[in-house]
Amino acid sequence: MTAQSGAGTAAHVEAGTAVAGGLGATRRTNALRLLVAPGLVLLAGAALFGWVRSLELDSIERRTINTDYLLDRVWEHLLLSFAAAALVAVLAIPVGILVHRASSRVLRAVVLGLANVGQATPAVGVVILLAIVWQTGFTTALVALVAYSFLPVLRNTLTGLAEVDAPTCEAARGMGMTRWQVLRKIELPLASPVILAGLRTSLVFAVGVATIATFINAGGLGDMIVNGLKLQRYPVLIVGSALVAAIAILIDWLAGLVEEYARPRGL
Repeated sequence: MTAQSGAGTAAHVEAGTAVAGGLGATRRTNALRLLVAPGLVLLAGAALFGWVRSLELDSIERRTINTDYLLDRVWEHLLLSFAAAALVAVLAIPVGILVHRASSRVLRAVVLGLANVGQATPAVGVVILLAIVWQTGFTTALVALVAYSFLPVLRNTLTGLAEVDAPTCEAARGMGMTRWQVLRKIELPLASPVILAGLRTSLVFAVGVATIATFINAGGLGDMIVNGLKLQRYPVLIVGSALVAAIAILIDWLAGLVEEYARPRGL
């Protein structure tokens, strides 16, 4: 009896050690995965900085590749991208909830069709057309970005809500919860991973498309890319392109962290 008890205790200890070791390995793997994207961006940035320092820049290149100019363009690019993503979240998620609650195939088809038109139309075409019929500047570029980035969040909101288990919602209603409480406490938390994935996609879209804002005098890093092409100043072109790529990678990485840690426990 004692031998069996000792063997059982040893087995439990070994199992606990194995679980702890597995958790430790998982944490190390997650930590390494989280460091990959910023690490690559830092390495690429250091290599780019060293390459630019080794060049003899002319007066035009020095006016562009300097700290003040770069910070201004990066700030404009980030402001445009995050403002568009925030507006998309404020507009697309409620629209998705309303369409889901309406349970009308006609309404769903119309709303998705309009969103598809916004994304299927070339972004530069939307920007130029809006500038012609309206005005140039930040606001026009923002509207174009919202139209272009609307579909991923809308579609993911509809998909996430549709995947929520119907019996769970019915049980909550049977316990006396209102439809609003069911939406707030059950449906949205369960659908949040899918909705956040749509927001992540939308934000990365916005970062890339924001480069064309320069065509309507809305600023951003597109200024560097276009000027580098027009003036054949390839250091300017390369630095601008590299900064856009780095911002997109880092924003996707940060959005992935938010998506991971905002996920409800157990999902």
